[in-house]
Amino acid sequence: MDTTKLKGRLEGKVQELQKPAESAVPALALPRSSYIALTNNTLEIIRANLKSQPLSFDLFDIVKSPSGGATVFEVPGLSGNEAEKELVGIVLDYTTPRAYWDTPDPVEGTPPTCLSQNSIISHDGKACAHCPYNDFGSKDGESNAKACKESVLLFLLRPDNIIPLLVRVPVTSKPRFLRYATRLLSTLTPISSVVTKITLEKATSKQGKPYALFNFEAISALSPEEAAQAKTFGQQFVELVNAAELVPDLAEAS
Repeated sequence: MDTTKLKGRLEGKVQELQKPAESAVPALALPRSSYIALTNNTLEIIRANLKSQPLSFDLFDIVKSPSGGATVFEVPGLSGNEAEKELVGIVLDYTTPRAYWDTPDPVEGTPPTCLSQNSIISHDGKACAHCPYNDFGSKDGESNAKACKESVLLFLLRPDNIIPLLVRVPVTSKPRFLRYATRLLSTLTPISSVVTKITLEKATSKQGKPYALFNFEAISALSPEEAAQAKTFGQQFVELVNAAELVPDLAEAS
């Protein structure tokens, strides 16, 4: 037997095995997210554009509850407000502010007499639950409304934006949002790991006044990669918001 040829063939096989492995199946690229804020160096861009200035509340676009029971949102755009029947995006975070004014009809923009970022403890350290202005009927004695105005403020990230839209949910729809968040919680689903659709429906108060109720629906789940990106981005983005400047403006006189 020619051991020289055999040795040569064996050396050739060894060299082939030692070559960098080239997979027969090319590595699959992770699907690119439709949310541009999650696929770019968004935070670096924000910091660069703002020159390290705080990302204060008045820089955000905000969507409020429409008046008169209208079921269309007015969303700020580059060419003015745009009418939209629904809002779709990722709820990165939310707060539950409340505020009290010592006048029954405060002028819009008037700072509140008392406020709270979480509806639990006021800015001066008092328990909201024990405040007389938190009692039903304390607003005017005629309705069942509270004098201290509650709301929910959502940081809603939409696919084509890197700055979340602020959506102000009125107290009439606050229970609906909290039930939605609780349903997600019951299945161990973080609210930032789903795409949420927000719509409006017309309702009428006991006094016969029309108003809009918010509806919340999880229309899809993010991929594990997107969910992780959304969680990280949300945490880091909120850190950019100057809390000391944001808190006084969370509530609004209207």
